[in-house]
Amino acid sequence: MEWLRSMRLFVGVVQNGSLSAAGRQHGLSPASVSRHISALEENVGGRLLNRTSRKLTLTEAGEIYFQKVEHILAQIAEANDSVAQLQSVPRGTLRVHTRMLVGHQYIVPALPDFMRQYPDITVDLLLSNHAVDLVEQNIDVDVRIGKLVDSSLIARKLASSERIVCAAPAYLDRAGPISAPADLGRQNCLTYRLNLGRTTWRFKEPGGDVVEVPVAGSFQTDNGQALLAATLAGLGIALMPDWSISDHLAAGRLRRLFPEHRVSFEAFENGVYAVYQKSRHQTKKVRAFVEFLTALFKERVG
Repeated sequence: MEWLRSMRLFVGVVQNGSLSAAGRQHGLSPASVSRHISALEENVGGRLLNRTSRKLTLTEAGEIYFQKVEHILAQIAEANDSVAQLQSVPRGTLRVHTRMLVGHQYIVPALPDFMRQYPDITVDLLLSNHAVDLVEQNIDVDVRIGKLVDSSLIARKLASSERIVCAAPAYLDRAGPISAPADLGRQNCLTYRLNLGRTTWRFKEPGGDVVEVPVAGSFQTDNGQALLAATLAGLGIALMPDWSISDHLAAGRLRRLFPEHRVSFEAFENGVYAVYQKSRHQTKKVRAFVEFLTALFKERVG
């Protein structure tokens, strides 16, 4: 930005009283400084300095220009310092988006600890089950489920995951025999979906064959929390990510069906990722939050 350099040289000339002194300050010859001042005067359309062999004085236009430019350069320096501080100390507003289930189960309960560790960070949290444009919505970190499609972003894997067919003991006690995925066609299956149409669950058998089972039931939702609550209440059978039900499985509130079959495979990878924009100057607040999430999921999920 040559114009900015010329402005700085002009201020330097006025403050130091000579072209040579300003040149030494910026590593330029007096002739180079003079060319910058001439270019600046041509750009603004008026003489800024009266130059004689003995001294330099400001013209009336130069006095006005000097006052304005000196203030502008001070504001630019202040802005640069503010950005530098953001890079060196975690501070500022951190905008986070997360899917609802992982947000309610993991992110929201952990935020008080994060904010106690970084008191200069203000968190603006958005929860939804819809994809967001990080640039358009000014999102710093997006906690997503599944593979990253946009290669212009960075994805830090927080946890591996597979989907598990599960039900509450109360439902299984009255459901009758369920020994294979094909039996689900006769069961009340609770489904998660955003689009209309028949839901199909796909299973990979131990031998490698893929089995598709159309399922239906008395409850469907686009909210993972609602689906989990209905499953825990014994309403029916659900397909849930393992990280969302591990505590319930361990406590016996839910039971896993078909452990020998895999549901998450290939394009159905269901891991949890922290997604953020590429930047050579990634702010400390983003790095701090991603590292915090990594430690959180390592402790909770493994």
